[in-house]
Amino acid sequence: MAAVATCGTGAGSTGSVVAAGSKNNVTSFQRRGPRASGSDSSYSRLVSIAGTRPSVRNGQLLVSTGLPALDQLLGGGLAVGTVLLIEEDKYNIYSSLLFKYFLAEGIINGHTLLVASAKEDPADILQELPAPLLDDNVKKDFDEDACNHKTAESNIKMKIAWRYQLLPKMEAGPVSSSRFGHYYDASKKMPQELIEASKWHGFFFPEKSSSTLNIEPCSLTHGYIKLLQFIQNIIYEEGFDGSNPQKKQKNILRIGIQNLGSPLWGDDICCTENGNSHSLTKFLYVLRGLLRTSLSACMITMPTHLIQNKAIISRVTNLSDTVVGLESFIGSERETNPLYKDYHGLIHIRQIPRLNNLIYDVSDVKDLAFKLKRKLFTIERLHLPPDLSDTVSRSSKQDLAEPSKLLGPGCGVMAGGKKHLDF
Repeated sequence: MAAVATCGTGAGSTGSVVAAGSKNNVTSFQRRGPRASGSDSSYSRLVSIAGTRPSVRNGQLLVSTGLPALDQLLGGGLAVGTVLLIEEDKYNIYSSLLFKYFLAEGIINGHTLLVASAKEDPADILQELPAPLLDDNVKKDFDEDACNHKTAESNIKMKIAWRYQLLPKMEAGPVSSSRFGHYYDASKKMPQELIEASKWHGFFFPEKSSSTLNIEPCSLTHGYIKLLQFIQNIIYEEGFDGSNPQKKQKNILRIGIQNLGSPLWGDDICCTENGNSHSLTKFLYVLRGLLRTSLSACMITMPTHLIQNKAIISRVTNLSDTVVGLESFIGSERETNPLYKDYHGLIHIRQIPRLNNLIYDVSDVKDLAFKLKRKLFTIERLHLPPDLSDTVSRSSKQDLAEPSKLLGPGCGVMAGGKKHLDF
């Protein structure tokens, strides 16, 4: 009767309907007691995990990759329970930086880290994490960069091709209203007190390897077996699989695996063209099964440029949820090409996962480039100059136009020969 009286105070007609229904014990406004409240509290705990937010497209829980511009390209962030594969650049300079951003974001948000490597000790990797930037410092850095390029941009503003002006804008600077994702200073190291206050687990393969264990030829390599067992134990023992209902505060497990598939892990797919890919593909299959049933997200860096068999790369891509490739200009002709003087490489969004959908969202931005500034790693649209300088000879223009064919039909393809650039 108290509930009926409460409803009746809102509106007379509504109160009479509820009162009539309550006499027959039939009403659509009745709560189901502890069961409903329990599910509500469980959902609220899930959404209130620090450093997470639900996707506006499919409601999937997201975490930040540590790079807000990359989050935007992936549809808002990295979905919990999925694998993000980073195809390393040839010299493993920029891919390792993205790997550290991912781990640094976990420390700032209080997430538990699991760092696995066959090359570097996880403790040493954590000591190299970049320091977080405050909002005021980030705005100052972006303002300084904008002032440095203001003159150059104003000179070519009237020459910019119309296709660039119609493209949707990317997030270039900090958004003060959003606390999802942070910016980091690549020139400074994370304070030691933050690292000591974090919770992390390290897997260094040289310390876990054993020469006395015999492995069957068609089974997983010793390194992959040990790593899967280590990840499984952490997920189950610390309740990331939801097996401990008494644990009130939920948290995210961030898994970072460095240089997977390299010979350091005992895998031969990079050494021979007809290498056995069974170990790597089976590892990814089992790993993704562990992630699907736990509050965890994984980033893997892999030297795919060393894998000669393209069929293996295709299998690895299919077993990953999100695939991002980095193509550095170091050691290539583009490094000295004036067309690309403002960038350090290209970034390719090769695959975005299908979550609660039959199709996946395709990014509106196709031509993407990255550059490492004094402090910040930024992702921008690839803006090629609409015309070269008047002092450049015709033959030089033709030579510079040749590499633009590699960009595909979306950016700077020759229209009908080598006479001019068609934007």
